[in-house]
Amino acid sequence: MSGDLSQILPPQALAQLAREWLREDVPNFDLAGACVGSREVEAVLLCKSPGSVLAGCPFFAAVFGELGCTVEWCHAEGHTLGPHPATRTAVVRGPARYVLLGERPALNCLARASGIATRCSQLLSVARASGWRGQLAGTRKTTPGFRLVEKYAMLVGGVSTHRYDLSGMVMLKDNHVAAVGSITQAVADTHVVCGFSTKIEVECRNEAEAKEAAKAGADVIMLDNFKPEELYRVAQFLKLEFPSVLIEASGGVTTETLTQYFSANVDIISLGCLTQGCPIADFSLKVQQ
Repeated sequence: MSGDLSQILPPQALAQLAREWLREDVPNFDLAGACVGSREVEAVLLCKSPGSVLAGCPFFAAVFGELGCTVEWCHAEGHTLGPHPATRTAVVRGPARYVLLGERPALNCLARASGIATRCSQLLSVARASGWRGQLAGTRKTTPGFRLVEKYAMLVGGVSTHRYDLSGMVMLKDNHVAAVGSITQAVADTHVVCGFSTKIEVECRNEAEAKEAAKAGADVIMLDNFKPEELYRVAQFLKLEFPSVLIEASGGVTTETLTQYFSANVDIISLGCLTQGCPIADFSLKVQQ
């Protein structure tokens, strides 16, 4: 994705997260700090996973910013690192004990974010190479306390975040419908509080539920755990009858099966594997002697 995505991150949120991560890692004494002291040092950040998409730079910098250190990047965020076994990625400068104090929280953010961005970029390339022009999207299956990092990494990788949280968009799932009694009633009740500005999505388990949701006025129909052949048929029907409705495929979609869900009538494919079970990118920070 072009442009500086860091501009969407609230500075106060970055600072708060950095403080919380540092407080978690060093709740009282920094015992190892006694042996290194506060002499100025320079540490080189190396990426040891060739082909990784660099993501999470604002979070990495925020951690060291809280400690009075500076970060100079050798590559822009979104750049694919490599092909060498170890790619010089950034230089961190500051007092030795502060560089080492921030090392692990900062590396954790960068490794996780870059791993997610890499997977997103790879799957998006598969979609575009297949000629599918819809949107790949993440889910709310994120690590508690780490959602901002993971959702941001999706954007760097070129995919949609889907809804950020429960406030971002309504998704009426089977449990909502069971509690209310029907899809029609659930959509009607939700319309009262959504107004014109918030989309309503309904998770549908079969064709009958999909038709009911569309007739009730849902903006997005999620065809959940549909087999590819059934997905094609139902999506085509919905697009013919309700052309303004967005169709999302979800459930059971993996990196291996993704191509089976591409269809001109499917607008969105959401995948939990963009965050769950996603490999990290390997980074290390080396103080220079």
